[in-house]
Amino acid sequence: MPQIHADRRARAQPKIAALGADAVLITSRPNVRYLTGLVSSNAALLLPADGPGVLATDSRYEEAARRDCADLELVSERFIEPALARLAAARGARVLAFEAQDMTVELYQELDSLDDGPALVPSGRIIEELRTVKDEGEIALLARACAITDEAFAAVLPSIAPGRTERELAILLERAMIDHGAEALAFDSIVASGPNGAIPHHAPGGRPFGAGDLITIDCGAAFGGYHADMTRTVALGEPATWQRDIYELVATAQRAGVEAATVGADVSDVDAAARDLIEAAGHGANFRHGLGHGVGLEVHEAPTIGYARTGTLVDRVPVTIEPGIYLPGRGGVRIEDTLVVRDPQGGLGGPSPRVDTDAGGSRQMLTMTTRELLVL
Repeated sequence: MPQIHADRRARAQPKIAALGADAVLITSRPNVRYLTGLVSSNAALLLPADGPGVLATDSRYEEAARRDCADLELVSERFIEPALARLAAARGARVLAFEAQDMTVELYQELDSLDDGPALVPSGRIIEELRTVKDEGEIALLARACAITDEAFAAVLPSIAPGRTERELAILLERAMIDHGAEALAFDSIVASGPNGAIPHHAPGGRPFGAGDLITIDCGAAFGGYHADMTRTVALGEPATWQRDIYELVATAQRAGVEAATVGADVSDVDAAARDLIEAAGHGANFRHGLGHGVGLEVHEAPTIGYARTGTLVDRVPVTIEPGIYLPGRGGVRIEDTLVVRDPQGGLGGPSPRVDTDAGGSRQMLTMTTRELLVL
């Protein structure tokens, strides 16, 4: 594992040089983990444009750092960012890049006021850009997180019955993910029933399920640091015509979005493949969020798939596709899958065994449970 992280640091160093910086101070926890392998609530990495990096953490994580990051120089210090900034200055760094998206104003002011400290410049999201494309080890961890999510969802389906509350089902689902091997939850589960289904990020509450409800369940397991994200909508009892209609429309749009997610596709075009169908059916105003997003060490990461976004998809980028229709006071439907965009020629390493065989090798589906409307 240390070689993987060393290779990632080496890929980052030309980006640091391109900033005109002598080094970058990495403070984002997912970025520190990506570049070092250390899981810590208090760690930072000083990575020069050329040469080895320096990892700082406090005594709680010192032994773990020595074990997992033996190839890095280690500084054991409670206040890690000032310690690394002073070290950078002592070693001749005149310009230090920092992660403006992560650093607080208070910490920036502290570093900026250090005597003889380096000049500070924002680094942009250079590490997040590297994280967008996953190696096969990362994809395997993500696939396991998705498999656990599938298994847990299937396990709790028989528990959905009239009288069961949203919160009760959320607890059962979260327990099932842990029981099936999740190291943690990827995010707080969403269970939205009846009219609550019109709220995309509804917090599960005490509403009991009733006959005729559509129930939207958005959940994900974390495994090895990687986050699954899946949404299914089920019907409790025979659905009404309007419920079947919006479900079929969302399912059709979701399939169109999945099929559009190929190497070289513009993210706005992928969004449009699904959104245009929903708008043509008169529900454009009821689909109010982007079509999807990247997943990995964070549940929401680059790229964002939306109508106002730019960029193209490349080989080995995991994304979600999640159109929805939300009708205030009535309910809603969302269907979401996690998939990996694949080069149909095989890319680097080729597809893993969990592959959508109908896609010509252009995508690897990681969430596998049925997308048909389940009537319980």
